[in-house]
Amino acid sequence: MNDTLQTAYPGSAAVGGERNRVLRNTYWLLALSLVPTVLGAWVGVATGFSFFAGSPFIGFLLFMGIAFGFFFAIEKFKNSGIGVALLLGFTFFMGLMLSRLIGGVLGNYSNGATLIGMAFGGTALVFFGMATLATTIKRDLSGLGKWLMVGVIGLIVASVANIWLQMPALFLTVSVLAIVIFSAFMLYDIKRVIDGGETNYVTATLAIYLDVYNVFQSLLSLLGIFGGERE
Repeated sequence: MNDTLQTAYPGSAAVGGERNRVLRNTYWLLALSLVPTVLGAWVGVATGFSFFAGSPFIGFLLFMGIAFGFFFAIEKFKNSGIGVALLLGFTFFMGLMLSRLIGGVLGNYSNGATLIGMAFGGTALVFFGMATLATTIKRDLSGLGKWLMVGVIGLIVASVANIWLQMPALFLTVSVLAIVIFSAFMLYDIKRVIDGGETNYVTATLAIYLDVYNVFQSLLSLLGIFGGERE
């Protein structure tokens, strides 16, 4: 029966195979991208890396400038090995940026390593849950992207405002909403690959990596606040 369908609709089998290839390559590259992230975090913790800690707003502007520079370059070279190299370089940079949070958790809490493991495990559960849901849900989620982007912009505005406001309640709210929004973005980005909306595995990996990164970062922040044990 399946052979008959493939004979009747030969293009559908080819399209399905191409989508599976993109999804498979995306998952492999996503797994590989964790290596420079961990390396960057380790280097940052070991060297006491601090990105304009005394001037958070300037640090934020520089971070956004560097990040969008990477985004532009990755998009430009996404069809070549240079794009992969740039993506891995970006994930190393993101690991460096994560090192301050990780160093703070390890330095301030006796159970810091456990909290990091819990954040990693929780993020993995979210990822596998969203990936499973993306393969089973039949509904078109293309319209969800605009609303999620509005949510991300709101998170950025609130985070920048809290540089001056220094409101713990706002920080907690942003962290919780970030987990929700980027988990939904994870579902959206994976579903785009499955549905053929994204056909380049480098671009797909970048999008899903940012989702995973933000879920992990926000989850670790919350675990540190509510589960950290002071030495």
